Amino acid sequence: MTQRYLLLALLCLAWILPGLIGHDPWKSDEAYTFGVVYDMLQGGSWLVPTLAGEPFLDEPPLYYLMAALTALVASPVLPLHDGARLATGLFMALTLLFCAMAAREASGAFSASGSSSSSSSSGKDAGMVCALLVLGSFGLLLRGHEIITDSAPLAGYALAYYALVLGLRKPLAAGVSLGVALGVVFLSQGVLETLILLVIMALLPVVSSAWRTRDYAKVAGIAVIAAAPLIVAWPLALHLRSPELFALWLQRDWLVMVNGVDRDITFYARILPWHTWPLWLLAAWRLWMVRRKQDFTPAIALPVTGAAVTFVMLSLLSGARDLYALILLPPLALLAAPAVLTLRRGAANAWFWFSIMGVTVFIVAGWFYWCALELGVPARLHAHLHRLQPGYTAGLKLVPVTLAALFTVAWFVLLARVKRSAERPAIVWAAGVTVLWGIATSLFTGVVDTGRSYRTVFEEARSHVPVRHTCVASRSLGDAQRALLHYHAGLVTKRLETSKDAAQCDVLMTQGVVREDLSPPLPGWRKIWEGMRVGDKVERYRLYQRNS
Repeated sequence: MTQRYLLLALLCLAWILPGLIGHDPWKSDEAYTFGVVYDMLQGGSWLVPTLAGEPFLDEPPLYYLMAALTALVASPVLPLHDGARLATGLFMALTLLFCAMAAREASGAFSASGSSSSSSSSGKDAGMVCALLVLGSFGLLLRGHEIITDSAPLAGYALAYYALVLGLRKPLAAGVSLGVALGVVFLSQGVLETLILLVIMALLPVVSSAWRTRDYAKVAGIAVIAAAPLIVAWPLALHLRSPELFALWLQRDWLVMVNGVDRDITFYARILPWHTWPLWLLAAWRLWMVRRKQDFTPAIALPVTGAAVTFVMLSLLSGARDLYALILLPPLALLAAPAVLTLRRGAANAWFWFSIMGVTVFIVAGWFYWCALELGVPARLHAHLHRLQPGYTAGLKLVPVTLAALFTVAWFVLLARVKRSAERPAIVWAAGVTVLWGIATSLFTGVVDTGRSYRTVFEEARSHVPVRHTCVASRSLGDAQRALLHYHAGLVTKRLETSKDAAQCDVLMTQGVVREDLSPPLPGWRKIWEGMRVGDKVERYRLYQRNS
């Protein structure tokens, strides 16, 4: 068992660390999130998050503060953006830990409830499998390595599910943990995700007698008391600082949710098959296996209630974004973990061999494309890849190749040493996803960063800004671009769309498309620079100076 825990810990680290460092912030979520973090590091307010000097109140400041802290701590050895990304790695580690603890606690707490899956497996196995399933989910792979605020509420939800199970045994500890989870969710994401969690808490006593007890009432009461200071503190401080900014935050966080901007009620149903793969399939299998039971057991009630409430409320009350669906992973993993331990032999072997063959094929394909990209073999593919990304400089890079080789060797060593067990398919699947991610980030981060980074184009733009200028105005410049222009070029723009002072600026930067009219936007201006990212055939940036 100690070896299994060591393998799980190594696997989690091997999944978390690749992709956290080694590339610039990419648009759009990483860019504007880091833009807020960078403003804090430049002396901005922790109470009122700002983006390129303007209030940015889309989310409360918890994640920004944590990312600023990790960036500051790591600044002697890492660039600020890489250091900020470590905060996401921390929240991912907490997510995996709390999911494992929730599944382990559930296996023990529900073993007497008549659940065949819980009685046939130990809590340790269930906890390990639950973490492996979350780690192997497709939807988390890229998002779990980006500078995004949504990683914090994911950890908060994982903690909340652990607390809801723990409450059947330790009401005080569970209540405090649940209160902290509510506070983390609110302070990192806002009203909607917190409301979803409160609805789940309220419905549990309705759907299952296991939570229809005095102990659970204590848990809920303690949670509300513990969460109240965390939830009230920031909005109250914001209101005392500026009632106008408080109203702006409330409008964005609440009214936008009610009004349903960009709402698509079928969006989450469409993305779940790939976003939560293979969780949804295993969860459906478990529900199929227990379909004949007459009672709604606690082992089923908690994850089903959590997943159903989350899915319905996201579909009805939020904009359509895959980021928001991340909080579906913990309940689906709790529901799916026992199914792995009770899979029929044929299904388990099919999953096992599918993982081996699929991952091995992609490993070979990855090295083949690397040879073409960096070594020029085959030549036609090399030329095609460099036409797609003309700004990339090919060549043998020792550190990335060594890391990718280690991941490749580790894959085959694992296949040779993994022993037959109920959880073997989940181990091989999660290890395969980790290996592919490690190889991809080692071999191809450089070429992807060349195409998605704004560093070169914005540094070039900065070199063309006159030394003597009053300020730089912007028109049609997105939040991601404004943030990265501040970070890479040190230019804080004033938007013509929102700032009255922007009209007084004598330099103007615009964002448009290649086919746009190249004439100056207003009489009395002349163009002094025009540029775009290497290989980008859409976005075009132009600098204008007011005629003296």
